Amino acid sequence: MNWNQKIETGQRAVVMGMGVSGRAAVAFLISKGAKVFVTDSREFTDLPEKDQLYLRENKIVFEGGAHTKKFMSQGDFIVISPGVPTDLPLLKELRDTNIPVFGELALAAPYLRECVVAVTGTNGKTTVTSLVGKLLQAAGRKVFVGGNIGTPVLDYLRIGERAEFLVLELSSFQLESAGSFCPHIGILLNITPDHLDRHKDMIQYAAAKMKMFVHQKATDKAVICNNDPMCQQVKPLLTVQEVYCFGNYESACAAKGNGREFTITINGQVDKYALAGTALDSHTGLLNSQAAVLAVSLLGCEKTDINKGLRSFTPAKHRLQLVRRVDGVDYYNDSKATNTGAVLSALASFPGNIILLAGGRDKGEEYTVLKELVLEKVKALVLLGEAAETIDLSIGNASVSHHVSSMEEAVKKAAEIANPGDVVLLAPACSSFDMFDNYCHRGDVFMEIVQNLPQKLKEKAA
Repeated sequence: MNWNQKIETGQRAVVMGMGVSGRAAVAFLISKGAKVFVTDSREFTDLPEKDQLYLRENKIVFEGGAHTKKFMSQGDFIVISPGVPTDLPLLKELRDTNIPVFGELALAAPYLRECVVAVTGTNGKTTVTSLVGKLLQAAGRKVFVGGNIGTPVLDYLRIGERAEFLVLELSSFQLESAGSFCPHIGILLNITPDHLDRHKDMIQYAAAKMKMFVHQKATDKAVICNNDPMCQQVKPLLTVQEVYCFGNYESACAAKGNGREFTITINGQVDKYALAGTALDSHTGLLNSQAAVLAVSLLGCEKTDINKGLRSFTPAKHRLQLVRRVDGVDYYNDSKATNTGAVLSALASFPGNIILLAGGRDKGEEYTVLKELVLEKVKALVLLGEAAETIDLSIGNASVSHHVSSMEEAVKKAAEIANPGDVVLLAPACSSFDMFDNYCHRGDVFMEIVQNLPQKLKEKAA
């Protein structure tokens, strides 16, 4: 059931999951006069102290340690957090009793009056979302950037200071329960294997991504990658909205380029952009820039302002981030590369001589897709974490492989192997939760170890 109505005072709402988006939903619902109940898999005493205090101060009825039908049936509707699978048997039972179940985007949709640019895809979401925001700001527009990064959209709505444009990063988890949410411009960057432990297979994963476009109207726009095979498979499903593609020079796209340059063609006008000297000067940066510049061009931004935004943009940490050069070896932190698609993009950014640090907690990926590029570009694999053996069995015969037990040992081994001109690349292809709090923690540990490497390491070791 799609939720497309505003909250009425006194309605009873059950929020399932007290994470970042759950907290935002609770606060938003209270601000609209709803009676709120919260259910969480954690016991009350296991919640952060600030959440315990908030629940007490607002006299919110709480169920901890489990989710029960009896408790959740008190609601006129259920708001689930992105981390809650939509196919839980309990949620089906509630839907069967005509209790609507939806997520934060569905809750927000009736209140959105701004121009919404939504960005999804397996990889590059944060960079493109941030870049679109930066380009709009360079054009003098008032912009909110958030969603799956930064501030949840419900917090934006509750606080009340409105912008002209909302630029939202959206995950497949959020889109699964998005209801009637509809962006004016939806950007689909790519669809490669990820979160298959949740979505079961690529068909379900792609279907979740495509929910971003379901409610678009004829005047809305879809921006989609022409280079990505899965994007091309789902493109025929886009039948109502205007569709614009980005890709290489050989394709018939509105945005196309190779190397460091690309063009944008809209209504016969052709604008050329160069990425040399910017932080986006890479294989991945080219595609991300095409998507972002195409979107803001459709919104009427001028080339001068766009160039200003491109030159001043700095990507977030842990995304193909050059950490340091030691003994002529470049160390890159791409800890955000938590799936094989991201690793393929990272490998494509270098000509070769790569020492690849990979491994972590397996997410159900097929690592054999890496084999061709590993064979071509990787001189050695340094594997760690729970998935090390699985990765080795899948692609270990494409390169020399080394197993280590810690990030410190991984960096040390890479430094021993590396020669001047080589690249040491942390691109794990896995989640971080077996050894670290999150991908940021993993990247920070890697960078700290690299920063502490002495110059002339090999001479000192000898």
